[in-house]
Amino acid sequence: MRIDLTTDPGDPQRPNEDYVSVGLPASGQGGVLVLLDGVTPPAGDAGCVHGVPWFTTRLGGAMLELSASRRDMPLPDCLAEAIGRTAEAHATTCDLSHVRTPQATVVAARWDGRSVEHLVLSDSVLLVEKMDGTVEAVLDDRLARLPEAVRAMRDAVRALPRGSAERTAAGEEYGRAVEALRNARDAEGAFAADGAFFTAAADPDVARLAVSGTSDRSDVRALAALTDGAARWVEVFHEGDWKACFELLRSEGARSLIARVRAAEAADPQGTAFPRGKPRDDASAVLAEF
Repeated sequence: MRIDLTTDPGDPQRPNEDYVSVGLPASGQGGVLVLLDGVTPPAGDAGCVHGVPWFTTRLGGAMLELSASRRDMPLPDCLAEAIGRTAEAHATTCDLSHVRTPQATVVAARWDGRSVEHLVLSDSVLLVEKMDGTVEAVLDDRLARLPEAVRAMRDAVRALPRGSAERTAAGEEYGRAVEALRNARDAEGAFAADGAFFTAAADPDVARLAVSGTSDRSDVRALAALTDGAARWVEVFHEGDWKACFELLRSEGARSLIARVRAAEAADPQGTAFPRGKPRDDASAVLAEF
């Protein structure tokens, strides 16, 4: 078993909001990986006295422990339990109903001698390398499929001069439109079917909306998980496809992938050539070769 893991803050002056960890049981049979990307809220009240790094550490730790120790529980059930535990840990001190309550994307994988399970919620990515060398990207693409009107707002923001009052105001309006779609519910209280996207926040029920499944262990050679900060190499800077990304992870390592992302960010510091929400973002990547 080979594990290669790197995480790097987008801003050295701010705490890293990513979480990534791997658990390998003492028996030597199988393992678990968990990767989270905390959602950075706008400045101001978020209803929580703890903050996003506290939340991702709590949620990620609970997800790792449950996934490793409760192999009888499917990964969505592990995530639901982890969300519930984390919510309980700050329910008496924080407003968990706040739209900006701490939340995160989630990637998890669990394997043994017979199967490989996976779970993806929101815009981090899991790459699965098959025995024939093909690479499958397991994605939850709901955030990329925002309603046309909201995407138009985003494009209008990017067209305005950076630092201008107009861009700031338009950006705030766009942010509110996105917030209204995150973990949105319909008039009957059910999770919205159209236009919404979902993150792990305070409601355990969101776990059933994750993209999940199981593969035969004999069909899988290796796994890789990336937060969207690391996935920029493919999704923002278009340096290669997912297979090329996987080959880079194997040949040069996770540190090299993130260093290449940092170089691309530095070459376009204002996001002019490659529009993106943040000039630099927290970036994490983990490779697990069986």
